Amino acid sequence: MNRYPPIAEHGMVGDLQTAALVASDGTVDWWCTPRFDSPSLFASLLDSERGGYCRLAAELPDGNGMSVRQLYLSDTAVLVTRFMAPGGVGEVADFMVPDDSPTASGVHRLVRVVRVVRGRMPFVLSCRPRFDYGRAPHTLARTDERSVIFRGPGTDLHLQSSPGVDLHPDGDDVSARFTLSTGEAVAIVLTSTPGGEPAPPTPTLDDAADALERCRAFWLSWLRSCTYRGRWQDIVNRSAITLKLLTYAPTGAPIAAATMGLPEQIGGERNWDYRYTWIRDASLSVRALIDLGFQKEAHAFRRWLRDRIEARTTPSADPLQIMYRVDGDPILSEESLDHLEGYLGSRPVRAGNAAADQLQLDIYGEASDALMVGGDIGAIRGWRALTDVLDWLADHWDQPDEGIWETRGGRQNFTYSRLMTWVAFDRGVRAATAFSRPADTVRWTAARDAVFREIVGRGWHEKRRAFVQHYDTDVLDASLLLMPKVGFLSPHDPDWLSTLDAMGEELVSDSLVYRYDPTASPDGLRGSEGTFNLCSFFHVEALARSGRLNQARHAFDKMLTYANHVGLFAEEIGPSGEQLGNFPQAFTHLALVTAAMALDEELDKEQSRPGSGDHRHPATHGLTPPTGGPAGGGTGG
Repeated sequence: MNRYPPIAEHGMVGDLQTAALVASDGTVDWWCTPRFDSPSLFASLLDSERGGYCRLAAELPDGNGMSVRQLYLSDTAVLVTRFMAPGGVGEVADFMVPDDSPTASGVHRLVRVVRVVRGRMPFVLSCRPRFDYGRAPHTLARTDERSVIFRGPGTDLHLQSSPGVDLHPDGDDVSARFTLSTGEAVAIVLTSTPGGEPAPPTPTLDDAADALERCRAFWLSWLRSCTYRGRWQDIVNRSAITLKLLTYAPTGAPIAAATMGLPEQIGGERNWDYRYTWIRDASLSVRALIDLGFQKEAHAFRRWLRDRIEARTTPSADPLQIMYRVDGDPILSEESLDHLEGYLGSRPVRAGNAAADQLQLDIYGEASDALMVGGDIGAIRGWRALTDVLDWLADHWDQPDEGIWETRGGRQNFTYSRLMTWVAFDRGVRAATAFSRPADTVRWTAARDAVFREIVGRGWHEKRRAFVQHYDTDVLDASLLLMPKVGFLSPHDPDWLSTLDAMGEELVSDSLVYRYDPTASPDGLRGSEGTFNLCSFFHVEALARSGRLNQARHAFDKMLTYANHVGLFAEEIGPSGEQLGNFPQAFTHLALVTAAMALDEELDKEQSRPGSGDHRHPATHGLTPPTGGPAGGGTGG
């Protein structure tokens, strides 16, 4: 099989410990198990020959006029691939039953239910796992006509079917062909287990139907906690489900994306492993879920974050690494998988991430906000964790760092990094007062004010009439779209509006926004990249808060046209409108949520305002300071 479907031609299913991508032709071409950051079993998305896959699809001679459509069952993570032809209509429903418990499991089950709803239709199954990113051989053992075991290093993959499908060995792989008529159905189940464990019971169709109902019930029940009732309910619900699917339930740690190695430029080298927990991405993801009403996820992440701070080895060590594995392991050694050709030849394919050793001071602002929102900072351990962070930061906030975009071109005094250290001190000072907690607030206040003066004095470029990427450049940076959101200045401040105008002229292409111009600010890497979806949605929010509602709504509606057929986004948009980078991307979906909520709020204000056009309002949005006092309580800080 030699195929590279577009990155976006996929839906995602998962059980909150791992996730699989299913292409719109019925192929599972990405699955790492037993965790998001485990080596892959299926990775044909990165190498169509060596990566491995499991294809289950209707197959007619020469296509015979068949069309295919993929969709999610409404408000669930049940993915349906429907095959429609003159002789019949059949479909494959892919799902994994979520496990929201705090216990990690070594057993993960991907269920594929095939049924024909009209006429008669032949199907083909081809299962070709390739263990350890395609590096490790496997053996095949057949237990009966409907059950086989692929045995790899430390992991077994059980392929089983309900009555009606006989599995046939094909070397070390397996295939099957079967035909179904109206009303008939079968189930194909893939189960990964630790090596040597007994095979699970051979499934029946009733077993699969029960599992499907449990999966639907989980998602419908989970979404009942969502408080969003705005204009874009469907796409916000889909983004919320995606953020939940990208969260490792045993620890509460969100990952940045389900995949690794997908390129930001076809044929380029910007191919990173995103299956880990970035402090920044995770904090912003959790904040988006909090704003939607999901508190359980917030408490779990705060505990994970607090544990990371408490785990540092010496008082002089950095309180946090910028990213971790989902279980909190800080070791993320980067290697190039040179045996894989990469998506459409985009090499190297990297596993692990060497950026874990970078200094990125902005993470302390996002982390402080995540610790504080909702009152958890009142808990004793949470407060101790925050004070440890801020006491360390008071001595180190003025260091150059690699910045939010993890540049590999040398450290700079990045304005965004300074902005988020201001956020950290500001939130700490406010929380100490609100919760009556002991803290060196005099020192924190002095540091906060010093950061403010430095940003205003050195981050502002008089000739550009804009805040710029770092102190020694005139390059603009879209990360600074967050300046009014975090309360650093009003969204109607003349200096901010001037900055927003400058970004609009230089970084915005229609509704799409570039992070920065890498030709003007070298980042240590060859090649270019597409527009960055996170920044495009942050731009929508900034426009809305600044009173430019028509422009904001137009940009938001246009951005939604770049979603794929099931409402998912990758990291970037390429020059022809194609999605690029790892997929689906938490950054994009969290920013979509915050943009929708901001735009809804501002449109509601506008509609309720007598007369027309007075868009003035206080800067009280986004990463807001705490309110109330110790009664805010908390459950796990």
